[in-house]
Amino acid sequence: MHGTQTRSVDTPEMRHAGREPLSLALMDARNHTLRWFAALEAAGQGLTTGSGRTSALWRLGHAGWFQEHWIARNVQRQRGTRADASRPKLGSILPEADALFAVPGAGPLPDAQTVRQYLFDTLETSLELLAGVTDDEDDALYFYRLALLREDALVERLAELAQSAGIDTGLIAPLPARPPRAPLWFPATRRALGSLPGGLVPDAERWAHEVALPEFEIDAQAVSWAQYIEFVEDGGYDDKRHWSEAGWAWVQAGARRTPRHVDQMRGGVLQRRFGKPMRVPLALPVVHVSAYEAEAWCHWAGRRLPSEAEWGAAAQLGATQGFRWGEVREWMAGTLRPYPGAPAAASPGQVPIEAGRRALRGASFATRGRLRSVHARDGRRADGDGGFVGFRTCAI
Repeated sequence: MHGTQTRSVDTPEMRHAGREPLSLALMDARNHTLRWFAALEAAGQGLTTGSGRTSALWRLGHAGWFQEHWIARNVQRQRGTRADASRPKLGSILPEADALFAVPGAGPLPDAQTVRQYLFDTLETSLELLAGVTDDEDDALYFYRLALLREDALVERLAELAQSAGIDTGLIAPLPARPPRAPLWFPATRRALGSLPGGLVPDAERWAHEVALPEFEIDAQAVSWAQYIEFVEDGGYDDKRHWSEAGWAWVQAGARRTPRHVDQMRGGVLQRRFGKPMRVPLALPVVHVSAYEAEAWCHWAGRRLPSEAEWGAAAQLGATQGFRWGEVREWMAGTLRPYPGAPAAASPGQVPIEAGRRALRGASFATRGRLRSVHARDGRRADGDGGFVGFRTCAI
C-alpha cells in the first residue's frame, strides 16, 4: 500500500468511514499487525514471552479471532449494536479458535505459522463480506469499524510487551525533544464531554453531555523528565508525606526509587528503551509512571491532576494555544466511570467499564492515528506503570 493511502486511512475519521476506506483501513491494520508479528518472531522467544495476557502470540491470534467472531461468524452483523451478542456463532475456520483465543490462558497455542495463516484468512473473509455491504449505515458497518479499532489497540499493547521484554523491533521511532511551554489558563465555561451519535462510538464515550467548569490553569504539555527528576533528587520516593496510603504501600513493596525501566536518575536519566539503555533528553515527557507516582509528584509540586472534563476542554479550546498531547497517555483525577446515558450493558463486542480503574486520556507515541481522538477514554489500575503513560497537572 502506498504511503499516501496509509496516512489517509490512519486518522480518527475512520470511526465514520464508509465501505471503501474501511476496507483499506482493515488491510492497513492487518499489515501493521503482521509487521509486528515478523519483528517479534525475529526476536526469538519474544513472540511467546509470558502467558495469558502477556503473550504476544495470544494477542495476535485474538485479533483474528475477534474479527472472525463478530463479522464472519456473526449472523446478526448487519444489526450492529442491536445484535444479540448471546446468539450462537457459526463455526471458525480454525476449529479450536474459541478455546485458544477468546480468553487468555486456555492452553498451549498453535505455532506462529498457523496464527499467521489465521490472520490472513480471517481478513480475506472480512473484506469479502464488507464488499457485499449494500449501504454505509452505521449498523451495517459497526463490527467492521469495531474490529479495526480493536486491532489498532493491539499494536500499542504489543509495543508495551516489547518494552517490558526488552525487545527492539525497530518499529517505534523516538520522540523529538520540544521546547517547554507555559501553562494555559481557561475561563469558566460549559463544554460538551463525550461523543455525539454517528459512526462508531465506544460505550465509554456515550453520550455527549454538557459540563460546567470553573476557571482553571493546566499544563500545556505533559510533565517532563526535567521536572520529575527534581522530585526524585529531593527525596520524593523516601518521603511518605507525598504519597497516598495505597501509593506508599506500593513504593515500599517494590522498593521503588524511580519510574519503571529507569536505571539512573541523578544527574540525568538513563532508561531502558526496548532493551537498550538510553540517556533520555530531559525535555521529553516522563513515561512509565503509575497513578501513585503522578499523584505524589503533584503533592510535592503543589499541583493536582486534571479532571477528564478539564483535559477535554483544554484539548479542544487550546489546540491553537499550544496545548500538546499524544506523546504519552495521561492519568486523570478519579476513576473511569460511565457517562450519563451510557448503555446499561456493554454493546456487542465492547468491554464493560471495570470499576475502580483510574481514568486515562490522550494517546502515546505508539498509538495508531485512528485511536487519536480527544474523546477517547481508557482505564488502568493505579499501580499500572507498564504502559506509555505520563501525566500533566493543574493549579490548585
